[in-house]
Amino acid sequence: MGDQVILHPYVVAISQKFKTPVSLLAKDNSRAKDLFADDNHIDEIITLEKEMDGIGGILKLTKELKKRNFDKIFIFNSSLRYNLIARLAGIKSIYQYPFSFGKKDNMVISAKIFTENVTNKVVSTEPNLIIKKTENNFDKNFRHIVLGLVASGKSKIWNIDNYIRLGQELSKKMMCKFYLAAGPNDGELIKKFKESNIGKNSISFEKLSIKETLPIIKNCDCYIGNDTGFAHISVALKIKSLVIFVDTPIFVYGSYAPAYMSTVEPEGVEKGTTKHNTLGKNKISFNEVYKKSIEMLS
Repeated sequence: MGDQVILHPYVVAISQKFKTPVSLLAKDNSRAKDLFADDNHIDEIITLEKEMDGIGGILKLTKELKKRNFDKIFIFNSSLRYNLIARLAGIKSIYQYPFSFGKKDNMVISAKIFTENVTNKVVSTEPNLIIKKTENNFDKNFRHIVLGLVASGKSKIWNIDNYIRLGQELSKKMMCKFYLAAGPNDGELIKKFKESNIGKNSISFEKLSIKETLPIIKNCDCYIGNDTGFAHISVALKIKSLVIFVDTPIFVYGSYAPAYMSTVEPEGVEKGTTKHNTLGKNKISFNEVYKKSIEMLS
């Protein structure tokens, strides 16, 4: 989901270059249908079903693309498989990453270079999610804070006790409402937060679709939490975000939108070097997170 948000500026740039909405091929877990439901740059989300993946899915995906009679395709990777599928589907103009681009490339930089070569203009790395429903009925007496409690793996999650303590300390300084960015499989974390002494001022996203969370996040004062899809959604909705990096590459996910994103990394790690296998979830300075949170909310 986060990758889908981060790549959004380049989809928009291609749509604007060719003055037409584009179709987007994406897996269901990218939540593209929810994220881009109100975006006129995108005409259709084609779901990349499991049976269309891999070598065995070549014919199925080819058939899906061929029936739409596309005349252009933009492939944001250097896969020979997708190149072959495009040719089999009869697509005449194929734009694709050079085959020299590898898995170790910076996803943001690769997409920016590729898109600027296509459009012949500078493309901003900052995403901008478009939503129609933006009315704000929030109580102005409170600060409204999205807490990103979860991530795609346990090694990437700052402990729930830290978020409870952070909420308690912030609540001593100002009246706060907390919006728990977590899903239906995160019941234990949500339960623990709600059973704390600040739980009465919290609302969980666990029963909401991603589309339903967007106007809520848009109207919050800030996001504080792990490097997860909700962090990148918050940045793309132009709210200040403090993202805690403990085990993901900050040079990819933490530098594309400096106007809206600030970061915290494990103590003892050189700034800007957190990556996979840093394993720093127990080395985050609570005081740094608290101080930056206060600055963001001031």
